[in-house]
Amino acid sequence: MSEPSRPEPEALLPEARREGRGRLKVFLGAAPGVGKTFAMLQAARDRAAEGVSVLAAVVETHGRAETEAMLRGVEVLPRRTVYHQGHILQEMDVDALIARLPGLALIDELAHSNLSGGRHEKRWQDVEDVLAAGIDVYTTMNVQHVETLNDTVARITGIRVRETVPDQVLELADEIELIDLPPDELIARLRAGKVYVQDQAARAVANFFAKGNLTALRELAMRTAADRVDAQLKEHMAANAIEGPWPTQERILVVLPEGAVGRDAVRIARRSADRARVEWLAVALTSLRAETRRDLAGDPGTSSLRLAERLGAEVTVLQTERDAAQDVLDFAQRYNVRRIVVPRPAPRARLARWLSPSPHEAVVAGLLRGATQFELTLVTDEESPARQRQRRRPARADLRAQLRPLGLVALAVGATTLLALGAERLIPVLSLSLLYMTVVVAVAATLGRRPSVAAAVLSFLAYNLFFTDPRMTLQIWNRGQFVTLLLFLAVSILTGNLAARLRDRAVAQRAISDRTRKLYDFSRRAAAAASVDDVVWAAVSHVAAVLECHSILLLPDENGQLAIVGAFPPEDRMEPRELSAATYAHAHGEPAGKGSETLPASRWLFLPLLAAERRIGVLGLAYEDGREPPPGDRRLVEALADQVALALERVRLADDLAQIRVASETERLRTALLSSVSHDLRTPLVSILGAAEGLTQPGLTAEARGTLAETIRDEGDRLDRYIQNLLDMTRLGHGALTLKTHATDLRELVGSARNRLRGPLRGHPMEVAIPVDMAPAQVDPVLIEQVLVNIFENACKYAGPGRAIRIAARPSRGRAVLSVEDEGPGLPPGAAAHVFDMFWRAEQGDGGQAGTGLGLAICKGIVEAHGGTIRAGAVHPDGRGTRIVMELPLWNPEVSA
Repeated sequence: MSEPSRPEPEALLPEARREGRGRLKVFLGAAPGVGKTFAMLQAARDRAAEGVSVLAAVVETHGRAETEAMLRGVEVLPRRTVYHQGHILQEMDVDALIARLPGLALIDELAHSNLSGGRHEKRWQDVEDVLAAGIDVYTTMNVQHVETLNDTVARITGIRVRETVPDQVLELADEIELIDLPPDELIARLRAGKVYVQDQAARAVANFFAKGNLTALRELAMRTAADRVDAQLKEHMAANAIEGPWPTQERILVVLPEGAVGRDAVRIARRSADRARVEWLAVALTSLRAETRRDLAGDPGTSSLRLAERLGAEVTVLQTERDAAQDVLDFAQRYNVRRIVVPRPAPRARLARWLSPSPHEAVVAGLLRGATQFELTLVTDEESPARQRQRRRPARADLRAQLRPLGLVALAVGATTLLALGAERLIPVLSLSLLYMTVVVAVAATLGRRPSVAAAVLSFLAYNLFFTDPRMTLQIWNRGQFVTLLLFLAVSILTGNLAARLRDRAVAQRAISDRTRKLYDFSRRAAAAASVDDVVWAAVSHVAAVLECHSILLLPDENGQLAIVGAFPPEDRMEPRELSAATYAHAHGEPAGKGSETLPASRWLFLPLLAAERRIGVLGLAYEDGREPPPGDRRLVEALADQVALALERVRLADDLAQIRVASETERLRTALLSSVSHDLRTPLVSILGAAEGLTQPGLTAEARGTLAETIRDEGDRLDRYIQNLLDMTRLGHGALTLKTHATDLRELVGSARNRLRGPLRGHPMEVAIPVDMAPAQVDPVLIEQVLVNIFENACKYAGPGRAIRIAARPSRGRAVLSVEDEGPGLPPGAAAHVFDMFWRAEQGDGGQAGTGLGLAICKGIVEAHGGTIRAGAVHPDGRGTRIVMELPLWNPEVSA
């Protein structure tokens, strides 16, 4: 028994993506006037009758009475006023539409291009935002606006439509309704003035609305709708595990050589992939030398690559330096490509191709030779003559720059000829050719291949003119000299090409090294950054220095709004248009602003900072001259943005970890404090309560009453010292300890501390060795007295009954060295490093006496607040006895004055 089929995971992805999104219905027509807007309004009225809230965001009636009648009763959203080139125009208000959140939005003319300053360049991008907000959308479009049919419609009608909609927008449509009207009826409507006014109608019938054109467009519209229905059927079968014939996984690859116009090739590749139900890829060829140029933002290959991205291709940028065609074939084999589509280079004369070979021609020639295992399709891009002239203008404008190297070559060959004429009597004539060979190599190494070819030809002519018989003519009488000259020309050209190739490779290697160094430099700076401010400054300064542009970085504030945290040069505010682009990039996780498809009128290009699928902020860059970032800069800044995001995420995680550690340490200290207080404060309280209870008993003698009262007083003092220690530790922990230092006699401090501990010190002989003439210490007497009380009390606990406690002091290098020793068992091994830690108590070796474990920690905090030091050690070599030594500053009359 065969197992039941399961849905394919990939087939469930579209359904998952649609969750939470609105539904899109497209009313598709073959041409204007077939009734798309009327049908949309009629369907919207049906939805309104079902109780759905309908809002007309933008509906173009074009003055047609029947359409205006259908619009009555439907709420219309006020449009946004736009001032454009001295005119007041109206555009759809996307923000207001999303804020209203209707059940259904009517958005006419999906292919419309928005005026500059809006959220997006195209209306279909606005529709995507509306759908993402969970709003259903009804929209209209004509088949000539489908991106991949653009060139087909141009061939049919002779008119190329500039406003197009990517095919994947139609793929996302939940429903496509074909609005069909026979050509004869549409022409009749046109002549009746129901589509255009009479003058325009006559011209339209003679041109775009010719019956043959309408018939072909009608077929295209039907085929487009049928293809979408078929695709939906395939999706349904895959999602519900319905078996059927499925295509193989071979792919189609469109190749975009450097500088090539490949928009038609991209469209054909997309349509072919749709028909074959296979994936398609686009690979853009570039070189590191080209990426370092700063004038490639308007390169035709860049626009073709963007078109491929819009049409849903899996785009790859392939850097090639030697055999670009072989790199393409290797790529095709690696990705299981069966068909390669490449734009056909424009025809040129053979001499022009030899003198000025283009990368495009080299790639096509290599593919024709090596693509024996692939189906190769060459596509001619049908550019208008005006467009071709427009593309040639930059080359004509650069004519002066192209002629400058040739002028340098002529000067170099002329100088070499003068040198050779002067050295003719000293050097054999045949050896003079080596001088010209040297010039050719030097020109190739400095100016490139084409100047080196020019140098070889000029050297050949100069040598023939001045050094072969008959001189001052281009004739050659000697057959041997003729052969020599031909060999000289061939070797010169070959040597020049080799030198130029080495130069190009060196330039490419320098570019690779430079880019790697730039990324490494920022990685090193980001790794050394310890805070968000450090990462921000490293990012904006590095991007500005590397790309020679302005840079800015924005992060969300506590309210979730983007705020400027760093900029180079400094910026403290942004225009609303720029801030809108930054907000969009952060909210949607995709580039926005200059050079993107979202808010392209912005001066800045903003890239989202993404790490672990979390949106951290945005990084922006803008050039002083307002140009778009060229491809090389764009890829470099994208790599830097990834590193910035990772660095910010690392700092955030480090801060979170530090907070977790602080919280853990705080919890540990809290638990230890509660344990210490509950255990160690109970003993004096129990003693006080017991003595107080005894005093209430009748018949006590006066001596007994005195003993109990003394017990209450001693335990009360002990309790007071515990509480004082807790208060002192709290003050130290919050940095609220204020020192009031002045000249203080250490002998007086020791005496005051002994008086406070009369009870505990009873039975412990005190030996004080402090010179009478010792200079006073510059300390806070109240706090240092508390230090001595804690140390004396600690010595009383662990010295043992009847054991002496010794106190000594001496001056040393401007400091007072004060030590306290006892004769107890000493500290456990390794305990000297922890004796001043909070809540540490010697449970072994010192008898495990009770205490909070705060006394010596407080001593350390107070002494260090005075700029002193404190340490613990053994009195005797065998470890017996404990010595605590502290160093305090001595009083300096000059400093005090």
